[in-house]
Amino acid sequence: MTHPKPGDPIWVDLYTADPDASIAFYAELFGWEAERAGAEFGGYITFRKDGKAVGGGMGKTEDGVDGPDQWTVYLSSPDARATAAKAKAHGGVVVVEPMDVGELGAMAILGDVGGAGVGIWQPGAHAGFETAALVEGGKWIDAEGAPSWFELHTRAYDASLDFYREVFGWDDVFAMPEVPGFRYSTIHSTSPMLGGVMDASEFLPEGQPAGWSVYFGSADVDKSVAKVVELGGAVVAPAMDTPYGRMATVTDVTGARFNLGGDAA
Repeated sequence: MTHPKPGDPIWVDLYTADPDASIAFYAELFGWEAERAGAEFGGYITFRKDGKAVGGGMGKTEDGVDGPDQWTVYLSSPDARATAAKAKAHGGVVVVEPMDVGELGAMAILGDVGGAGVGIWQPGAHAGFETAALVEGGKWIDAEGAPSWFELHTRAYDASLDFYREVFGWDDVFAMPEVPGFRYSTIHSTSPMLGGVMDASEFLPEGQPAGWSVYFGSADVDKSVAKVVELGGAVVAPAMDTPYGRMATVTDVTGARFNLGGDAA
């Protein structure tokens, strides 16, 4: 995960109205530890699992970007400014202009051609995730609390795939066999696939925007779902077995949505 290809998911961070509550929630759920940066980095939070970085977080500010509490997925870029310019040229919008983050790297936030928000991260001293859950032979390895999969749900399926090919250099997209009501492509045709794009035009509720989401690994998805509720979160989609393991969609204590994934029951 520290040597991603351009366009690979490289980082996630949490935009939250209550950083203290969020830190406590994920500490109890996944055993994450939180480090807060100094004022020069706006008090940015780095979440770690067993000492390894799994994601970040930032509290809302009065002059910050308005929006719901949410996890943002960042894709790797060798040049954040050039990628942002390509996004504009191919129908996207730049929500947060490219900026340097000290020696750590450079970032920007985009709206893609289907209206989904996505981040750009140009690695510097901060290379991205330091650990991830892996799936081998249908089994989740080193799963608990580690980022594992990244997924775009969009109503603009074909246009979005073209956008990411042109803007982020996705040159190895694999289209899974289509069946009625299901169109899905993975970012890579071979392992590690890391994430995918789903045609969500038939099931996204009216008014709900397209969006990227993150899956965190769980050693026991049902227990994790119960823990989410105990800690003040909520269940969006209950745990169910799929061909790729047991999955659930939940929200944390301030309403930020994420997914859980692990071995089938």
